[in-house]
Amino acid sequence: MKNEIVLTGLGVSHGIAMGPAYLVQIEHPRAPEYLLSPEHIAAELERFDHAVTQAKKEIQALKERSAGLPEGAAAEIELLLDVHLSMLSGSRLIRGVQQRIEQDAFNAEQAVEQETHILAEQFGRLKDPYIAARGEDVLAVGHRLNRILMNVPYLSLSDVPPGGIVLAREISPADTALLDPRKFSGIATVQGGVAGHTAVMARSMGLPAVLGLSPDLLDGGHHGVFAIVDGIDGKLVLNPTPTTQRIYEQKLLQLQRDKKTLKKLAALPAVTIDGVEILLSANLEMPRDLDDIQASGARGIGLFRTEFMFMNRKNLPSEDEQFENIVEVVRAMKGAVVTFRTLDIGGDKLARSVGEYLSEASNPALGLRAIRLSLKEPHLLRTQFRAILRAGFFGAVRILLPMVTTAAEVQQARKILKECYAELQNERVPLPPALPPLGAMIEIPAAALSADSLAAVSDFFAIGTNDLIQYTLAIDRGNDQVAALFNPLNPAVLRLMEFSIQAGLRAGIPVSICGEMAADPKFTALLIGLGIREMSMGFASLPRVKQRIRELTIEKAGEHARQVMDQYDPERIIRIVNSFKP
Repeated sequence: MKNEIVLTGLGVSHGIAMGPAYLVQIEHPRAPEYLLSPEHIAAELERFDHAVTQAKKEIQALKERSAGLPEGAAAEIELLLDVHLSMLSGSRLIRGVQQRIEQDAFNAEQAVEQETHILAEQFGRLKDPYIAARGEDVLAVGHRLNRILMNVPYLSLSDVPPGGIVLAREISPADTALLDPRKFSGIATVQGGVAGHTAVMARSMGLPAVLGLSPDLLDGGHHGVFAIVDGIDGKLVLNPTPTTQRIYEQKLLQLQRDKKTLKKLAALPAVTIDGVEILLSANLEMPRDLDDIQASGARGIGLFRTEFMFMNRKNLPSEDEQFENIVEVVRAMKGAVVTFRTLDIGGDKLARSVGEYLSEASNPALGLRAIRLSLKEPHLLRTQFRAILRAGFFGAVRILLPMVTTAAEVQQARKILKECYAELQNERVPLPPALPPLGAMIEIPAAALSADSLAAVSDFFAIGTNDLIQYTLAIDRGNDQVAALFNPLNPAVLRLMEFSIQAGLRAGIPVSICGEMAADPKFTALLIGLGIREMSMGFASLPRVKQRIRELTIEKAGEHARQVMDQYDPERIIRIVNSFKP
């Protein structure tokens, strides 16, 4: 019997999950290298041909499974798989591998490795971004062939069994657009931090998650063993002893009882003891979460991330396609406000559909992204604006601009919004009676420090604490090597937040928090004490935050905030926040 193994990382999503471990995204095994004797070359060619045939069968099976995805995604994935099939049918890749086996007497794995890397490098040198991206396809086909040649089983996210625990090096933003979170129960990865995309996704979907674990996680021997994800204390337990399993079963039962208690709060308002109501909204990653959001008691959608429409595809979504996705959400919310954030591609969120507009950058987080990209390529923004304006006829909408740094950016966007509204009026398209509110995300220190000027041209603020912390502290929020330094309670961050909130209040515009600080009940009193009256978070966090609000008074929250803001020592601030009692 295997011994119990406990790996410690960052607990980024509250909860406990138990089930079979399923290892995905295994490191590509190193290809063996050896020379063949002349009498073995024919057999090696036959072995390679068999691998090509098996690879084609796998891709055909993937095509059949992808047919169940939404129409747009299914079509794009089918196109991608067709490209991979073509590379397996008499292509230069296949001919090149065969030649290396015949003429150089290389074993098949070595021949595949060398040929794919040479082809990928040649594609990468081409200036056309679309053609250059084919190098990734060549490598993917090569990895598939060598996996088959080396008899390494194919393990993917789509194969995770019901209730399984996902073990992975990382889960990319693009991966999350295709995930069905109802299929598995927990996540454990080597890479990622408390405010990275995987953590945000896990919290928004209520999946217990531990990130920043040791690379030992990727040991193939862990595949299939019973595992426990402790998203509260940041632990992954593999092969738990019966005693450990009983302890966690009791913890899980208590969490389930607590969840039932919190569920009763869904119909109750988020009102402090002294009668001040706090507007609690939900962040929306994918439309599939709408039922959960409505059941959570959210008063609206405080942040609709539109990037999912651009992920895992080669072409841009049309205005009509964006409208169909957007109006589904607006109708479902039945008059509650839905805040649409315009496209925030760049940084850690990459999409092939906009690849032609993004050149390679040594630091993508500081490059062409978000509102910068939208204003440089205004047709992207116009298409989104037109789709949102059309959807606004069916319910209340707001528009939020990401990564704003100057008032001029808001003014330029507003000009485009007005032009789109006039165009649609001339086309006699049904529209809301007036332009929807246009807001600025405060997530860059420059925006916080110029919040007064931004407030003069914005209809509302939404403070994105994740990026504000990242840019203020110069810490990559998705980098597991510095993830422990990502501190929402750093005095510099808190002062930038306070400055932004006060600027919004002076201008008489709403100010909300839509970053991950909103989702943690230990920060609730501080945020309310600073003047926040609107918060948006993953639906799974909403009941616990509401419970904390209903235990507070505005006076006590204000005292708590003043005590925190009087401090300059981060460790002292952390102790004050952690020890606060309503």
